[in-house]
Amino acid sequence: MDFTTQSCRDFVTVLASKAPVPGGGGASALVGAIGTALGNMVGSLTVGKKKYAAVEADVIALQEKATALQNDLLALVERDAQVFEPLSKAYGMPKATEEEKAEKARVMAVVLKEACQVPFEIMEKCCQAIDLMDGFAKMGSAIALSDAGVGVAFCKAALLGASLNVFINTKSMADRAYAEEINQKANAMLTAYTARADAIYQSVLERLQ
Repeated sequence: MDFTTQSCRDFVTVLASKAPVPGGGGASALVGAIGTALGNMVGSLTVGKKKYAAVEADVIALQEKATALQNDLLALVERDAQVFEPLSKAYGMPKATEEEKAEKARVMAVVLKEACQVPFEIMEKCCQAIDLMDGFAKMGSAIALSDAGVGVAFCKAALLGASLNVFINTKSMADRAYAEEINQKANAMLTAYTARADAIYQSVLERLQ
């Protein structure tokens, strides 16, 4: 698959096609990586400037975390495609007999959890990225302040997108206790981090206007 080594044009073309992957989960991971990279860029434009010498060490620490998150999110673009393939095959399994129904149910229970885990992890990474954006927005170079705002907007969008891919999988789970546990955790992230992202974006907006 290796979608992250394609050109932007090729990725968008296959995303727009009827091919099963990449889909919303992989696209969310990529958007999250781009948002995180924008924060990292703010750091790059800050480090080495005399005006920001007092916060340079803190900004470098933010960049190290941002670079790790970028790499994690890019890896999740690929991972999302990998886990969707067995899920799509499981949906097509026969269920004419009781034995076939039981086998399909067994396989679905496994692949749904795997397919759900990846967008859940994307959500977690996006929350971490939003935390970093707060630091980049507060300490970063004023000339790149708008990029910090764009970055946090992208990370919020990625968080929301990944959540839908969590919920579409938990909705199909027979194990309702497990599904509700995941839903509660995902909703907690949405509640806390959409508000946090909005606050960071608003602070950037107010400084620009």
